[in-house]
Amino acid sequence: MNAIAIPQQNEVGNAPAEGLITDQAIADARAMIGLHLRPEGPYLQDATADTLRNWCNGIGDLNPLYRDIGYGAASRYGTMLAHPMFPMAFGWLGRTRWGLPGVHGFYAGNDWELMRHVRPGDRITPIERVVGVEEKESKFSGRLVLQYVEACYYNQRSELVARALGTCTRHERKAARDTGKYKEIEQYEYSNEEHDRIDQIVLDEPKNIRGAAVRYWEEVEVGEELPTIARGPLSLMDTMGFLVGCGRGHTHGVVLQAAVKHPGHFFRNPEAGGGVEYTGIGHHRESVAKEVGVPGTYDYGPQRSSWMCTLITNWMGDAGVIKRVRTEMRRFNIVGDTTFCKGKVVRKYVKNNVPLVDIEIAAENQRGEVTTPGLATVALPSRDVKLPAFIDGSAMDLELPVVR
Repeated sequence: MNAIAIPQQNEVGNAPAEGLITDQAIADARAMIGLHLRPEGPYLQDATADTLRNWCNGIGDLNPLYRDIGYGAASRYGTMLAHPMFPMAFGWLGRTRWGLPGVHGFYAGNDWELMRHVRPGDRITPIERVVGVEEKESKFSGRLVLQYVEACYYNQRSELVARALGTCTRHERKAARDTGKYKEIEQYEYSNEEHDRIDQIVLDEPKNIRGAAVRYWEEVEVGEELPTIARGPLSLMDTMGFLVGCGRGHTHGVVLQAAVKHPGHFFRNPEAGGGVEYTGIGHHRESVAKEVGVPGTYDYGPQRSSWMCTLITNWMGDAGVIKRVRTEMRRFNIVGDTTFCKGKVVRKYVKNNVPLVDIEIAAENQRGEVTTPGLATVALPSRDVKLPAFIDGSAMDLELPVVR
């Protein structure tokens, strides 16, 4: 049996690596376009009543179609369904896993096109490939790189469930620290009235879940606003709960073996007695967050993307089919921030005999700043008998470009 190498001090450092964005590093990343990646995970690959409900717990989704076996059995589908973002539990798309060694990465958003529902008993497998690299300038860190990955998620019958474009931004850690774009931001102090308002929105959310009451396309008006949902104030319960909901946990020897293979992604943290931690621990350790220019511990982007999807599914009802949802992470949500997810219908149209609605969505924090702009496309049943019925999005083609 081959012995496993023990990482030396010069391999796993005492702080996250300080890689640089160089012309050569960008060229090397671009040379990877078209390559198939080894998917992250699997974490949650099999859809069961337990994994589907646990995912909902991790994103705060209360829709009984996605968490209640009995409700699902009586629904038009004859079974509970997975929340549309459940395939993300296999592994987070758009993560920092290729190119630009030692350069920090942030999840920057996803653009999902949904084809089929996931049901208990399904097993999800993705094919992930590099589709683009783009260089830009930012106020946060100066020179940055956008990396694009496409993942196609299939079930055990080789049917396409979803196709997603994942975006990751890469920043030099020192440059992000030095610019100090967010250094003036401090944890927000709420009044009792503000806490009461947030709590009321959260407690009222079940009343606004459309459920079995069919929302017909003809009933929807351009300019109609969706009921706002609130997530926050963000706490450690929320971020850790999301990890549990995703089935993500790495401890002891699992962490050390990963550090041996990829020492640039791990470091020996003096705050943990030299214990090995992943460079993304800034979601839970303020000192590490500040090393990459973030003013405090912060949320997980895939969780925020899922909140925006819940805004849509609450409104559309069981008979609606979410065909597309796009979210872009523009600002950080630090611990203590509250996210108000909002939406407005901006277009109604029929494409390929499918009645569709486009919705402009946005997440806004308690400071009134838009942290996450986005859009969604929903197919709704029509009372026009000339239009065919549908039960999922498999027959609809939005003709989206690969990178968008």
